[in-house]
Amino acid sequence: MALENSVFPSRPDSLALPVEEKGEVEEPETGTKATASTGVFNVSEELGHVVTTQTTASTSPPAKVKRSFQSKLAEREANANQHIKKTQGTEKERGRFGWARARRKRQRYVEKNGRCNVQHGNMRETYRYLTDIFTTLVDLNWRCSLFVFVMAYAVTWLFFGAIWYLIAYCRGDLDHLEDEAWTPCVNNVNGFISAFLFSIETETTIGYGHRVITDQCPVGTMLLLLQAILGSMVNAFMVGCMFVKISQPNKRAETLVFSKHAVISLRDDKLCLMFRVGDLRSSHIVGANMRAKLIKSKQTQEGEFIPLDQTDISVGFETGDDRLFLVSPLVISHEIDAHSPFWDMSQAQLEKEDFEIVVILEGMVEATGMTCQARSSYLTEEVLWGHRFSPMMLLAEGFFDIDYGAFHHTFEVNTPSCSARELALAAARLDAHLYWSISSRLDEEPTLAEQATKQPDGSSADSKAGEPIFTVGEMTDIQEQSALGELNGSITTDQSETEA
Repeated sequence: MALENSVFPSRPDSLALPVEEKGEVEEPETGTKATASTGVFNVSEELGHVVTTQTTASTSPPAKVKRSFQSKLAEREANANQHIKKTQGTEKERGRFGWARARRKRQRYVEKNGRCNVQHGNMRETYRYLTDIFTTLVDLNWRCSLFVFVMAYAVTWLFFGAIWYLIAYCRGDLDHLEDEAWTPCVNNVNGFISAFLFSIETETTIGYGHRVITDQCPVGTMLLLLQAILGSMVNAFMVGCMFVKISQPNKRAETLVFSKHAVISLRDDKLCLMFRVGDLRSSHIVGANMRAKLIKSKQTQEGEFIPLDQTDISVGFETGDDRLFLVSPLVISHEIDAHSPFWDMSQAQLEKEDFEIVVILEGMVEATGMTCQARSSYLTEEVLWGHRFSPMMLLAEGFFDIDYGAFHHTFEVNTPSCSARELALAAARLDAHLYWSISSRLDEEPTLAEQATKQPDGSSADSKAGEPIFTVGEMTDIQEQSALGELNGSITTDQSETEA
């Protein structure tokens, strides 16, 4: 054994020096013991001597040792940070200066309240919005809608008021205000304010009686007819927009609630993805229909990348279970079968996946007859494996009581962590094993009739010596009970072997 440093100026409690092993420089480690895998030797004050490992005697340059130490230190820090991230889970990470920062979550395609998180940009054909101006005004927010509503009336009033004032100015009515022999176009119009008030009275059909048009002004008569017609159109258009906006069924969706989490557990020995939906109002949704979509990016075999690809998730379309009678909260179930996108997904793989499940409830509002749609979504971390929803319906005296306090509550149940494919294969192997085990035992079980027909002298003229005689026939009660007992024992043993 060769030591790189034989003299130490000051010997600490524990010191470890790096040496080379098989041409590689190992990282220095502190401790009082040395192992053959680390390739180091330790000096201890308690022992008073040097303990070395069996390594080849070689001397490495200081620069090479320094580079190796830095690389090993960086690798150790990376492993430590990765371990901290795994143990912390959803806890807050630390920034560069040790400040806590929230862990970045997946961007939602549909928010929990149903709002689609999509913004359209770089649209050059904006004129298409003007071709459907009614829908454009209805889709505006309330602040813009009220502004348009007020401005529509104010602009028409000011426009026709300015025309009435212009007619009075051109005819000279403003110059003959004190002349009683002069017949103006509109009585008692002596300025722009009075013309503006006459315009409001004409369009809103108030008619105070103080300002009135005379028969000596044909232009005023035509303008009066035009303002009455246009005023009726403005009233119909703006009042219609406000009525449709107020009666929109968007707010009806606020009382249609979805559970905060989706769960995966067994139902009738099959893995199912489940979520809960409920209606808080007494007025029901007529013709309620449920749909679900899986939003996940994928890449085709040709190399094409499809972002946010939509895959349909069956919630009972073939059997009619997607049509709901939503009087009380219901648990919507998706059976994970061979046609399901979750067929090959296990619990461990679920934690690594990055997808979003969008659920859509559509129906007609019973009070207004308008179609309503409620939406929600579930991210990967919002899908709980091995959970089940708590019951929330109680039987009271004369009615059923719904406890919405347990709407979002779930509890853990025993659920296999394997995928639905693996579960189906295991069940198929168990059924095949039980089938062949039962068939072989039924074929090999001798009957009492065969035992009774055996000769007491032990002659074996009809059969070979040493071979049992089997006949196919009906078994007696005693044989059937013994056979069932043996079969039950074999089934229990097979099940235990399968579980193991």
